[in-house]
Amino acid sequence: MSVPAVVIAAPASGSGKTTLATGLIGALRRAGHTVAPFKVGPDYIDPGYHGLAAGRPGRNLDPVLVGTERVVPLYRHGTHGCDLAVVEGVMGLFDGRIDDAAAAPAVAEGSTAQVAALLGAPVILVVDARGHSQSLAALLHGFATFDSGIRLGGVILNRVGSERHEQVLRAACARVGLPVLGALPRLAELSVPSRHLGLIPAVEHGSAAHAAVDAMTELVAGHVDLAAVAALAGARVHGPAWNPAEEIELVRGAATAGLPRTADHGVAQTVSAAGTMPVAGTGSAATTASAGTGPAGAAPTAIAPDGPLIALAGGPAFTFGYAEHRELLAAAGARVAVFDPLRDELPTSTAGLVLPGGFPEEHAAELAANTPLLAAVAEAAFAGMPVHAECAGLLYLTRSLDGHRMAGVVDATAEFGPRLALGYRDAVALTDSPLWTAGQRVRGHEFHRTRLLDGPAAHPAWAWRDPAGTTVREGALVHRVHASYLHTHPAGNPAATARFVAGAAEYATAGN
Repeated sequence: MSVPAVVIAAPASGSGKTTLATGLIGALRRAGHTVAPFKVGPDYIDPGYHGLAAGRPGRNLDPVLVGTERVVPLYRHGTHGCDLAVVEGVMGLFDGRIDDAAAAPAVAEGSTAQVAALLGAPVILVVDARGHSQSLAALLHGFATFDSGIRLGGVILNRVGSERHEQVLRAACARVGLPVLGALPRLAELSVPSRHLGLIPAVEHGSAAHAAVDAMTELVAGHVDLAAVAALAGARVHGPAWNPAEEIELVRGAATAGLPRTADHGVAQTVSAAGTMPVAGTGSAATTASAGTGPAGAAPTAIAPDGPLIALAGGPAFTFGYAEHRELLAAAGARVAVFDPLRDELPTSTAGLVLPGGFPEEHAAELAANTPLLAAVAEAAFAGMPVHAECAGLLYLTRSLDGHRMAGVVDATAEFGPRLALGYRDAVALTDSPLWTAGQRVRGHEFHRTRLLDGPAAHPAWAWRDPAGTTVREGALVHRVHASYLHTHPAGNPAATARFVAGAAEYATAGN
């Protein structure tokens, strides 16, 4: 049986989707529902707030990074044990990956509309009411009729100025036959602090994030018809749920074929509660998943008690990650220890290291102050330990970040830059690594404002063509370290996880 869902969308970014979706998740939970939270696209920050509101991990549904065929299985996996799902959209309802091809799809790939259609779920449109009056009817008519595959089930008016304003807007909605499910007043005090890449992650915002989520919950509970939202929810999905163990079993043989040994791509050497998935970005002090358990509400995942130990960086500086990553690592036989590079040491017996994305530029001084960890990471990397570093991980491995000394594994310096790099990339692996084989094509996503100043150039990880047709070479391969700005989704690349764990097992068996 399908768990019903509502998709929270908007005409454009900045309409209040995150406030409404987070508050709705919290309010429905308070009303007795077990809510599965989702975010469309590669966003790592909003799911952190969703997770606080739901009391379970926020997950992503991204057709570009995982393939359209995995969206429904991942939805079914993420809704295990729930009776309702809330899916927050990305940008405007029909906005997605920009396709420069002559025959671009009618519904943009990766758009909220595409995900809503795949799930067969109704859309609730959140409209920023500022500046709107009777003409709102025309806007709603356009969104309701633009694509017959999308069912617009209702409207929530946000930032309403007065009772009179609300009356006019409700009349406009009635004119096009769309029910108003709620009307939220303008409340500037609800704004959540943001920075260059969006909201400050919940784990960094600490108690203030909890307070913000509580405020969003109260706002939605007081101004949205929760019963009407729950009654509207629906989904038309069929087939089995995504299963990390089955994914690993399918790819294991191919993934480990031709696994690279300790190949020298070197440059100058410079020397949560156990058994549950932490909310994005949490976890420290080497918490390790227990055998036979999985994330809250998900089907159990077996973890080999004697498998290689993978150290996964977490804490305030490394908050970007997907819940499915840890599940796949466990399914591949790894033990996973989450640690905080701001204060922890490298966990004992580490055989593989994952340094995910985040905001190291906001914590560079603290990262630099943990010199024992920096030295241990460099020593392990140059000894041949498999290392998977994405974005923040790449920066941590450089010689320095904004003048603060880092691990020195990648022969480059990094600094906060003037421009945002943002967008999907169709990349090709340039050589074998602990994750990929040469020539393998992978879809990833860039999302950063930092830049490398003086390298690396000798052994780049990826190549792709930018919109102008210019070939871009990016990332670095150093020994068995794969470091890159490119974020990938492990659920879309299970063979990479299987290959990485196999490499870690080999490293551990060799007595390192």
